Amino acid sequence: MSVFVLRRLLTLLATLVGASLIIFLVLDALPGNAAQMLMGADASADAVRALTVKLGLDQPLAVRYLQWIKGLLVGDLGNSYVYGTPVASLIAERLVLTIPLAIMAMTITVTLALSAGIYTAANHNKLGDVGVMSLTQVGIALPNFWFAILLVLLFAVRLQWLSAGGFSGWEDGIWLGVKSLLLPAISLAVVQAAILARVTRSAVLEVLREDFVRTARAKGLGKREVLWSHVLRNAMIPVMTVMGLQFANLLAGTIVIENVFYLPGLGRLIFQSIANRDLIVVRNCVMLLATMVVIVNFVVDVLYAFIDPRIKVHDL
Repeated sequence: MSVFVLRRLLTLLATLVGASLIIFLVLDALPGNAAQMLMGADASADAVRALTVKLGLDQPLAVRYLQWIKGLLVGDLGNSYVYGTPVASLIAERLVLTIPLAIMAMTITVTLALSAGIYTAANHNKLGDVGVMSLTQVGIALPNFWFAILLVLLFAVRLQWLSAGGFSGWEDGIWLGVKSLLLPAISLAVVQAAILARVTRSAVLEVLREDFVRTARAKGLGKREVLWSHVLRNAMIPVMTVMGLQFANLLAGTIVIENVFYLPGLGRLIFQSIANRDLIVVRNCVMLLATMVVIVNFVVDVLYAFIDPRIKVHDL
């Protein structure tokens, strides 16, 4: 197991290096000049050139990349071109919202998906199975931003149970903060839950056809005991794989959802920084999201061996 974890750690590091190169090169290749945008269209060439030197944008590409990597390693992400404050503090302020939002959305996703997937597999080809799978098909087809608008119209405008947007902050109480994030979390979770429910159903049905399940039933074990004690654990491998991939989709979805609900999170910071061409903020935010996705997938890989002991380390 230690060899497997070491191999995965090396793969993780290599992935992060590759991601950093792609992020840096793609953002650097974008047209336009950050100094020109900050100074305005009427700025003189000398003023733009002076700001370019001040921001370090006149240095060679390789030098700027190495300086950025060195800053990442020591926690110095530089200063925002627009706000003039450290990028690390900007990101830290926004993570206070984005991380709880991601956790809430993933919790809702897993709860809905596993419940629906197990229920439909246990009632295969019955009315409940057909009904739930029809709902998941609708959920897959729904764009999350459009579903978010529907939730606002229903729960904020018509029923007035929840706010239409904004974030009250955690200082006013945890419950008020959770209420502010509930609609955005549901908007993010519904599509992901629909996909994961179908995967869970397929995985459980496949395991139910295995010989060891028939043996367990022949020994007199009840349907519920067989399902929860024997089937579910063996069906979790594909489910865990999709959950790892969905976490990346969930993080990407926050960029849109936070703008729909006017939430001051990491996604909105990325959106505003792109509009202002504050590329140093965009670069570090995207790198942070990439790092989170890679770490989550690393954890999923490690969990494989614990979920299913039949899997050998060299098979992963």
